[in-house]
Amino acid sequence: MSAILSRRVPERSRFALESAGVHPLLARLYAGRGIQSTQELDYSIKALLHYDRLKGIDAAAALLADAIERRRPLLVVADYDCDGATACAVAVRGLRALGAQVDYLVPNRMTDGYGLTPELVRLALERHPQILITVDNGIASLEGVAEARRVGLATLVTDHHLPAASLPEADAIVDPNQPGCAFPSKNLAGVGVMFYVLTATRAELRRRGAFAARAEPRLAGLLDLVALGTVADVVRLDHNNRLLVAQGLARIRSGDCQPGVRALLRVAGRDPACATHFDLGFAAGPRLNAAGRLADMSLGIECLVSADSARVLNIAAELDQLNRERRAIEAGMQEQANAMLERLTCGERVAYTLFDPAWHPGVIGLLASRIKERTHRPVIAFARAEGGELRGSGRSIGGFHLRDALDAVAKRAPSLLRRFGGHAAAAGVTIREADLERFTQAFEDEAARALGPEELRTRIETDGALEGGHYSLGIVAMIEREVWGQGFAAPLFDGEFDVDSQRLVAERHLKLRLRAAGSRFDAIFFNRAEAAPERLRAAFRLAANEYNGLAGLQLLLEHIEPA
Repeated sequence: MSAILSRRVPERSRFALESAGVHPLLARLYAGRGIQSTQELDYSIKALLHYDRLKGIDAAAALLADAIERRRPLLVVADYDCDGATACAVAVRGLRALGAQVDYLVPNRMTDGYGLTPELVRLALERHPQILITVDNGIASLEGVAEARRVGLATLVTDHHLPAASLPEADAIVDPNQPGCAFPSKNLAGVGVMFYVLTATRAELRRRGAFAARAEPRLAGLLDLVALGTVADVVRLDHNNRLLVAQGLARIRSGDCQPGVRALLRVAGRDPACATHFDLGFAAGPRLNAAGRLADMSLGIECLVSADSARVLNIAAELDQLNRERRAIEAGMQEQANAMLERLTCGERVAYTLFDPAWHPGVIGLLASRIKERTHRPVIAFARAEGGELRGSGRSIGGFHLRDALDAVAKRAPSLLRRFGGHAAAAGVTIREADLERFTQAFEDEAARALGPEELRTRIETDGALEGGHYSLGIVAMIEREVWGQGFAAPLFDGEFDVDSQRLVAERHLKLRLRAAGSRFDAIFFNRAEAAPERLRAAFRLAANEYNGLAGLQLLLEHIEPA
């Protein structure tokens, strides 16, 4: 069962914001998201949290400054998702601007696994580095860091994931979630952590007089990459992350961005001059991720690192094609998963574990996310790996910390999990294929301990009804200029409407003409073929719909029920 609930709006906060000059609708939206003053809406670069409270950052800056001064070759070890790719591009571009000799290496999802492994260290040795820098990984790479130390390589770990019981013995670790780190924002993406390391390194070089005879590099020019990785990794958008995203979007809109970011938006049919958080998360991000899912993320990183506009356009077109292939693969996997769900729902399940021998390991995370959204249950989808193992990707709902749940499973059944890691909303796990049934039961039991009927009920939280004058393209533009995302949800409204007409578009999208209080509205409900009731209550977003060069208001429906 679903329930539409209106978000509580503290009137004192709403009044304070409106009194400070914030548009009345925005004041209501912000107050409902916990904003109490306009200081929390200050997205100027001077409001960025300082790097000095990040544990380990002084050691990291000194290590990198020494390497730059002594021309020691550096190798960045990236992750194969969008956060890892943007973090790698920020590292490579930023360190080169600071004067470093730097290359990068990214593991292949299908053959190398995740993170800095001993095998990857041995592969890295072929590049002849003296220092390894992990981005968006490494905090759990105890064996890989130990192998690097054994063969004489220094290591700098930059990550944002939760650590295990012990930390790797790296020369320096920068991770806001490591024990003893006082940095106020624990929600930095991997790309944000690397950006902070660069700012600290520049400050260290400045202190050493490195810029006496040359201009300091402009690191703010990398914020478009920081914004892309932050949005695509779906980290919580606290004030500091919203600031990073706002600064990056401003640079994209003004044309001051990397050629690769511009190209990714162009091949997706999005205008960089009007870029929004939605364009980063649902247009540029998936195309970049497609390289890591189906091919080699080196292709995506090259798109972000290269300054050759013609080359990056060609790469972006290739990434766009990979994304089309990914969508086709995912659609087939979803059909199979839906058939499995039909067989599984004979009893009330609290969590789902799904596996098919033919599933693509690069797409199981997306599949888990889609099934989680459909069922409002924690989901882990598995694909076959080498050596009789299954590699799983999980997504969770509020109230169920997925990484902690896997840790609890590992403690109750010490031999069951081969590897696992992640955070509250998403995690990865590797098991033996022979243990699938045992894991399924253990995971279901853990979910049953943590989740009750209230947590399993789908709640659709909206911002309430809209005044008649707020159904306008001007309001759409105002909303789209702001920064929304994980933990700072984009506005969702609700209202009651009469249905004047409805029809299917492309056999799977419901197109409607709605009426309320004498006004009529075009509306669409994507991926719904079922007819709507004649009078309905809907949860919807406002959007501009362009057709034949003309823009009109459209309601994007996300839930409907009889009024």
